[in-house]
Amino acid sequence: MRSPQSLRNGGAGGGGGTPSPHARIPTPHHHFHSTVSVQKLKRFNSLILVFRLSTFCFSLASAVFMITNSRGSGSDSPRWYDFDAFRYVFAANAIVAVYSLFEMIASVWEISREVTLFPEILQVWFDFGHDQAFAYLLLSADSAGTALAITLKGTDTCKVTSAFCVQSTISIALGFAGFLFLGLSSLLSGFRVVCFVINGSRFHF
Repeated sequence: MRSPQSLRNGGAGGGGGTPSPHARIPTPHHHFHSTVSVQKLKRFNSLILVFRLSTFCFSLASAVFMITNSRGSGSDSPRWYDFDAFRYVFAANAIVAVYSLFEMIASVWEISREVTLFPEILQVWFDFGHDQAFAYLLLSADSAGTALAITLKGTDTCKVTSAFCVQSTISIALGFAGFLFLGLSSLLSGFRVVCFVINGSRFHF
């Protein structure tokens, strides 16, 4: 006959005792939470990549439309580089296209390897700071180009060679589209900065 002590100990003296109903049972909750966070991070970074790709495409197209905008071979034929504002539009969009290409590479790196290209603190501030600076650059250049395009509409330049003004307008419009997507990228990179300041990590849910 078992003693009360042995019964309290779960029958350890009798061999092969019954586990206590209060024993801690491992649960996959922590692993599940970690997996969900990783999936959300990948979706977030994928959205940034889409914005980067859109910025690159529109800025590159704007630069190409502007650099190919020359009409005729005569000395009096209009060329994009004869106008300071159009040179500004080309330079700004070319710079943003190169920057967006670099950021696309950084985004692909982060999605595939789950780490930032640079140290995290440097990466979040680098992205946000350059997004802000280049967004203002692009807005300034396209605004200057718009003002010049409006001015040229009332001159002989657009009356004689309307295709030159049309192509200039298309280039500027593409530049504004690039600015829109760069602005969206800036919002997301700003969110990463806020998360890093508050939580010490670029991403937190």
